[in-house]
Amino acid sequence: MKPSTKAINLIKEFEGLSLQSYLCPAGKWTIGYGTTRWLDGKPIEAGQTITMDTAEKLLAHNVEAFAKRIPDLNLNQNQFDAIVSFCYNIGAWAFVNSTMHRKIKANPNDSGIRKEFMKWTKARKNGKMVELRGLIRRRQAEADLYEKK
Repeated sequence: MKPSTKAINLIKEFEGLSLQSYLCPAGKWTIGYGTTRWLDGKPIEAGQTITMDTAEKLLAHNVEAFAKRIPDLNLNQNQFDAIVSFCYNIGAWAFVNSTMHRKIKANPNDSGIRKEFMKWTKARKNGKMVELRGLIRRRQAEADLYEKK
């Protein structure tokens, strides 16, 4: 399964776009649409800039890479797109090792999956895990898309 424009647009909406590197709320240098590493694997650093074309190429590469890491879970397109956005934000490894993944694997239409999205609304800030308003909104949007028929 391939991500649709719904996944891409969800990622763009919540990652935002910056053509200059910046420190994200979790303290990682980031550029473009939430990219933390260049295509060669080197980390983004302070003071770096890119073009809009490069931002789009990085996004396309990263979305494709995350989509490939999602195991076959018998999802519909909306469910898959929501999980691609989720993995883009938290990482595929974290997803595959989550309770959400286990619930989806057992039953992709489990009504408790929304609750699992909402468990991922915190990030480390100044050494403490804090709930972020942007992550709450993102998880709600991802859960809404996941449940959309």
